[in-house]
Amino acid sequence: MAPPPPSAANVSQPSVDSLAAGSRMAHAAGPDTVTQPIALVSERLPWRHTFISLKVPNFRIFAMGHFVAVIALWMQRIAQDWLVLQLSGSVTAVGITVALQFTPSLFLGPWGGMMADRFPKRRILILCQSVAACLAAVLAILALSHHIEVWHVYMIAFVLGLVTVLDQPARQVFVNELVGPKYLRNAISVNSTIFQLGGLIGPALAGLLLTAVGAGWAFAANAVACCSTVTMLIMLRKNELYVSTPVPKRKGMLQEGLRYALSKPTIYWPWLMAGFVAVFAMSLPVLLAAFADHIYHAGAGGYGLLNAMVALGALAGAITSARRRQLRLRSVVLCAGMYGLMLCLAALAPSMVWLSIAMVLSGFWCLMFLTAANQLVQVSANVSIRGRVMSLYIMVLIGGQAIGGPTMGWIAEHLNPHAALLVSGGVPALAAVTVAVVLARRSELRLKVNVRDRRRMVRIVAQSA
Repeated sequence: MAPPPPSAANVSQPSVDSLAAGSRMAHAAGPDTVTQPIALVSERLPWRHTFISLKVPNFRIFAMGHFVAVIALWMQRIAQDWLVLQLSGSVTAVGITVALQFTPSLFLGPWGGMMADRFPKRRILILCQSVAACLAAVLAILALSHHIEVWHVYMIAFVLGLVTVLDQPARQVFVNELVGPKYLRNAISVNSTIFQLGGLIGPALAGLLLTAVGAGWAFAANAVACCSTVTMLIMLRKNELYVSTPVPKRKGMLQEGLRYALSKPTIYWPWLMAGFVAVFAMSLPVLLAAFADHIYHAGAGGYGLLNAMVALGALAGAITSARRRQLRLRSVVLCAGMYGLMLCLAALAPSMVWLSIAMVLSGFWCLMFLTAANQLVQVSANVSIRGRVMSLYIMVLIGGQAIGGPTMGWIAEHLNPHAALLVSGGVPALAAVTVAVVLARRSELRLKVNVRDRRRMVRIVAQSA
């Protein structure tokens, strides 16, 4: 049996300043909001320990179910977007679908985090996956019977967004209950690897299904996968979970989570960068649909291929992040900036081949940013308030896509996809440079270049160094 999880009162406070060195909290927390230390690895991990969190039996069971579910989820996402594009002929309509699915998180995200803190996460996930299975089954029936219309997809996307409000914060915090604080960072990277591996397989399968038999079977596959996730959750060994004590209901819970998060630079700076990335750079499937259909005339197969290239790069990023030795705020900013830069380069790609290569690089840096930001926010928050903190982070990340989806779709349709992709990457890149300058001035850091040191020609050091 796994050892009992540490209580909030026994968790130690970090001691290194995150703004200067990337690894300590700049503000001391109160007695009820003590923070877990950020895990640092002094030596490079052996390859056999890249996914060490999988040694935990419960996490292995969860990971298997999650892998199947993610493949099917990607299949449904690609099929849904392509179906709307074919039914409406409008890229803006695809953006509206994305907006409807993510808008609930923009307005109800903090409430979902409060529910994750108050109720058992496992039960929440079982309920959410059961409802998601029903929604996917309805889509499958409508599509296979050829009665589906755009408004059907809109409505189901919105209801699925309501399910996501509860599912996402509970899922994020549940990882800690599966592996405990020791393997939390690694488990987050493993989850990202699974998601991106599914993103590599799912779009390819979706492209084949869309070409061969239509979107209905992709929806049906997702319904079955959601049922398999429920089965895996039921199979977990309850006595080996690191279950945190539910927080009793009281007034001001949401405000408490917001105040807590704003008091920690390692939470609110990743939030800020996540906002820019979410609004401008996370609606990439919408833009890729425009490239595949209007620019290269590659059809559903080409759309699936471009999404698979993004997932291929993201998979490499997930493996790299699992082996990251140090977790630093400046790494979050750097990765966001590199992701924006790669999208700008993709906007200049002269052919679909070069666009595919740019998508691999974009996927790599996108995943490096998302994983680093997720890890930094989670390990900077006490377990008793982590659900609310993560829900606010998810509200920014997912809710931003509700704004960015139709905006990027409108730009792609009324200007051109190249301009939309340039805006998509340029704004986050500019935001990253601005944040980096602000953090450097506050922490009195500067760039130091040493051409004689081939391994570390460019370093960030203190002004006095």
